[in-house]
Amino acid sequence: MAERDEGLLSRVRALERAIGEIGTTLDETTTCRELASFLVRNLDGTSATVDLLADTGGPLRRAAASAPAGEKAATAPDGRGAGSGTTGGAAGSGTAGGAAGSGTAGGVAGSEATAVAAGSGPAGATAGSGPAGAAVGSGTAGDAVVGGGSGAAGDSLAVPLAVHDEEPLGTVTVTRAGGAAFAADEVALLRHTARLAARHVGHARRLAVTEDTALHLQRALVAEPGRPHPNLEIAGGYLPAGHRTLVGGDWFETVRLHFGRSLLVVGDVMGHGLAAAVDMNAYRTALREVAATDLPPHRVLRHLDSVVAEDDVRRPATCLLVRVDPARGSATFASAGHMPPVVFAADGSAELVDLPVGPPLGTGVGGYEPVTRPLVSGDTLLIFTDGLVERRDEDIDVSLARLAALRLPAGSGPREVVDEVLRRFGAHGAEDDVAVLAARVRARPTS
Repeated sequence: MAERDEGLLSRVRALERAIGEIGTTLDETTTCRELASFLVRNLDGTSATVDLLADTGGPLRRAAASAPAGEKAATAPDGRGAGSGTTGGAAGSGTAGGAAGSGTAGGVAGSEATAVAAGSGPAGATAGSGPAGAAVGSGTAGDAVVGGGSGAAGDSLAVPLAVHDEEPLGTVTVTRAGGAAFAADEVALLRHTARLAARHVGHARRLAVTEDTALHLQRALVAEPGRPHPNLEIAGGYLPAGHRTLVGGDWFETVRLHFGRSLLVVGDVMGHGLAAAVDMNAYRTALREVAATDLPPHRVLRHLDSVVAEDDVRRPATCLLVRVDPARGSATFASAGHMPPVVFAADGSAELVDLPVGPPLGTGVGGYEPVTRPLVSGDTLLIFTDGLVERRDEDIDVSLARLAALRLPAGSGPREVVDEVLRRFGAHGAEDDVAVLAARVRARPTS
């Protein structure tokens, strides 16, 4: 009785460790490496391999392999290393554990745990020659078959990387040298950790799909701003944050107004993800409708603020509006909690526009004030979201001062300004999304 209780306690402790050690990131390959490493450390004398199916099906690919200290982790079917390294072992040759098979989704479905005799399987399929665990498929759900054959490579045990009755995402195979059979508690640990890893891998893949949807929505919307009057040259740019970072709600827009004027807009919905991208589209749609009434910029913000404040679902957003009047050579600004714009003169020098900053849209507080300043031919106006200048290790005032200190080549137009500012501020590696819009009044033809 005491031995049984001690065994149960040991198994519970192992499962607790597994919860803390497997699935520490949202990267599926890292999760597979954590699973393989955990199994080697907790199943004495075993090597472990994890093979994944692609989202679209097809053959298994080696995602991770790990072996005890002094042994070599199994290589991938194409001969390359699995990339996970070993748990103290040196480079060398090793076994993949498991017979080669078809390598399809059907090849791993339908069995909780199946023993695979080393060297068994189709003719020529030796351990390490194909995707580990591809022979899983015999038996029914809940089976735990142990024992297998014992050859030079030892016994192998394969389980599907799956959560209960869901479609398998791949296969986990452990191989023990020397022919020692796997005990029932070891089979249970393998099965539970495979389910745990499968849950994390599935979550990572669902998150990746959501990120991809948001990114495509964001790019599609930003890539199609309105058309200003021909008397304005414009150029825009949008850069999402680094790889595997949720897309944000940054956007820019241009709206054609009466009497040759154009409204330039840049905004940033708070938060990230698909919801932020959807809210960004809602803001753009509402802004186009309000701007069509030809209200001055501060009154457009006031109207948007009251409309959004009545909708509890919408997220707050910062926004900057600029109404450019080429005929008068002026620009009127209004800000709702947004970064100040910068104007580059014809000689390439920069100047931040000092604006009164009202609260973000959605608070219902209002209080937006307009500021009008000259914008003459040769001046290039740049409006942007905070991702361009915000850095964790730098105060925002210092970042804005760096922007104001920029000196660009004389005569730089909107496209040159956008490209050069993004380059000098390292926007391609920014921690947040970056949206920028530059505009210049076209020079009137001389008669």
